[in-house]
Amino acid sequence: MTAPRAPHHRLDGPESAPPLILGPSLGTSLAVWQPQLPGLTRGHRVLRWDLPGHGGSPADLLPGEEATVGRLAGLVLAAADRQGWDRFGYAGISLGGAVGAYLAAHHPERVEALAVVCSSARFGEPSGWHDRARLVRERGTAPLLETAPGRWFADPAATARTPWGATVLDDLAETDPRGYAACCEALAGYDLRDRLAGIAAPTLVVAGRDDPATPPPHARELADGIPGADLLELARAAHLAGIERPAAVTAALAAHFAPAPAADPRPTDPRGN
Repeated sequence: MTAPRAPHHRLDGPESAPPLILGPSLGTSLAVWQPQLPGLTRGHRVLRWDLPGHGGSPADLLPGEEATVGRLAGLVLAAADRQGWDRFGYAGISLGGAVGAYLAAHHPERVEALAVVCSSARFGEPSGWHDRARLVRERGTAPLLETAPGRWFADPAATARTPWGATVLDDLAETDPRGYAACCEALAGYDLRDRLAGIAAPTLVVAGRDDPATPPPHARELADGIPGADLLELARAAHLAGIERPAAVTAALAAHFAPAPAADPRPTDPRGN
């Protein structure tokens, strides 16, 4: 089998800082992480990547057989290998979060810490995703633009007019239908529920309380299934919680991925001196 090609990606932050990879949600580009970038690049070398047919990644990034979340995870590993990163932190939104959970479950030696944002261990019945893939192949992403604000934002009218809200909607309009449909097929075949208990990386699960795409019970299933996982539920946030609650999401991720404090090199005096 041909080795996976690295997806289109962008690097920010100090070159010597610990690596952190950020994965996007379906229908968006790496720009979906722009609100978090200033905060996360203070302490990390951040790599953001694009799904097939999204942003700068070509639609045929996964040629041949059907797309799967496992194959998308292979793209991330190819990007990490290009940087020489044996281990890295990973945060992902929705489908990007599923890729991170898959990596943590199947390649635990690579994932230092994990955050899944508005994601799931299983994204509903496969038939719905196959139907959406057919729709997009036939008519493009234009029909999705009518309903996306209601799925993505708790306050659709207001958030869609903000610069970040407008950017992600433009991303959806410009997404290649072939790449979008392939990602739908990947979501249709994804079910990580029986592997959650094997995830050993320190994990943060973030949910939007108004998220209709991956409602809070999906986040609770992840947090309950992953040993030691922390759960943060955000009010006034839907599927793109990082767009609507940028400060809260940035603070939670920065704290979760903060390097552990160095151990005190001084010997311990048993007398307490």
